Amino acid sequence: MIFGIDRLLADPALLGQLKGRRVALLAHPASVTADLIHAVDALIAAGVTITAAFGPQHGMKGDLQDNMMESPDYRDPVHGFPVFSLYGEVRRPRDDWMDTFDILLVDLQDLGCRIYTYVTTLLYVLEAAAQHGKSVWVLDRPNPAGRPVEGTTLQPGWESFVGAGPMPMRHGLTLGEMGLWLIDHFRLDVDYRVIEMPGYDPEAAPGFGWPLGQRAWINPSPNAPNLSMARAYAGTVMLEGATLSEGRGTTRPLELFGAPDIDARAVIAEMQRLAREWLTGCVLRDMWFQPTFHKHVGQLCSGVQIHCEAPHYDHAAFRPWRVQAAGFKAIRSLWPDYDLWRDFPYEYAFGKLPIDTINGGPALRHWVDDPAATPGDLDTIAGADEAAWREARRPFLIY
Repeated sequence: MIFGIDRLLADPALLGQLKGRRVALLAHPASVTADLIHAVDALIAAGVTITAAFGPQHGMKGDLQDNMMESPDYRDPVHGFPVFSLYGEVRRPRDDWMDTFDILLVDLQDLGCRIYTYVTTLLYVLEAAAQHGKSVWVLDRPNPAGRPVEGTTLQPGWESFVGAGPMPMRHGLTLGEMGLWLIDHFRLDVDYRVIEMPGYDPEAAPGFGWPLGQRAWINPSPNAPNLSMARAYAGTVMLEGATLSEGRGTTRPLELFGAPDIDARAVIAEMQRLAREWLTGCVLRDMWFQPTFHKHVGQLCSGVQIHCEAPHYDHAAFRPWRVQAAGFKAIRSLWPDYDLWRDFPYEYAFGKLPIDTINGGPALRHWVDDPAATPGDLDTIAGADEAAWREARRPFLIY
C-alpha cells in the first residue's frame, strides 16, 4: 500500500497541480515518507514551493510531552518559512496566516479517536479555508485503530477542542474520510481533496488498520509510542479525566492504569465479575510501575496493563472504551468513596469535569457512579449511538 504523501510525490500529474502555487503544510514528526524523509524536505526536493507550515498540538517537532503545553511560532531553521502554531496563543488559523498560501496539504497521522485533537484541528483549518477561498488536500494515512466504532456520541453543547462534533469516541475513519464527513456535517463550501492510499485495506490482518511490516511507526505525539497504544487509546484516554495514572512518565503510556492506593489484582477480578463479556480481545495483567513525571510521580503504583497485541489480540472483539469503563466501575464498586474524577479546565473547557468533556457528556460518569447501573445499561446507550454512527459515516468511506 502507498500512503498519501508517497502517492503525491510519485505522481507527476498531482505534483504538476502544485506547480506555481504557494503551498503550506500541516504536519508533525510522523509526517514522513516510506523512506522516513519528512514531508517538508521531500516536498521541497520534489520542487513544491512551501511558503508556510502549521504545527498541531505537541508542535511541528512533537517536543511537548503533556497536554495544554503551548507551542510558539517560529521560522523553519533550514528553509526559512514561517511555522505557525495551531496549539499556542490560538487554535484556529489567523486571517493573516491564511494569506501565506494557496493550497494547504494536511499530512497528519491520526489515531482514530475523537479526542485526539488533530480531528478538531482539521475542522478548524477547513472552516478557515472555506472562509478564505483556499484549497485543502489531505494526504491520507491509515487509521491504526481500524474500522470498529465504539463509545457514546458527543452531545450538543459539549463541543470542545477534544470534541469536534457528534461522533463516538472511536470513529473508524481515516483523516481524509473524516474531512469528508466534517464538510458535509458543517456544510462547508471548500475545495477539498483526499490523496488516497492505493492498496489500503483497513480490515486486513495482521495490522487491521496499520500496515505491519510495511511501514515504520513514528510517534504522532510524544505519548503515542506504538500500535498497542493506538488500539487502547479510545479507552485509556479517559484516564486523563481520572486521578488514576494512565502511564505517562513510563515507557508504556496509555496502555495501563493504576495508582498507589488500589489493588490491581482485585480490580481485574472485579472487572471480570462485572463485565467479563467486555474484556475479550485482549489480556489484562496486574503489574507495578513508578511514573517519572505526571500523576503519582515517583510513587509505586499497582497497575493494570491492557495487552492488545499478538497473540492476545482479537480485532473484532476488542472494545477499549468498555474495558476502561469496566476499570472505573470496578474501582467504584470496590472503594465507593474513591476520589476518582479530576476537576480542572481540561483542554480549556471551563466549568466541566474533564471526564465529561472527554466523553462529550456525563453519561459515562453517571453510569460509573450509579451503584445500580449495569453493563447492559451502558450497552443500551452506547449501542444505539454506535449503530447510528456506522450508518452516518457510510457515505464517506473511501476504502
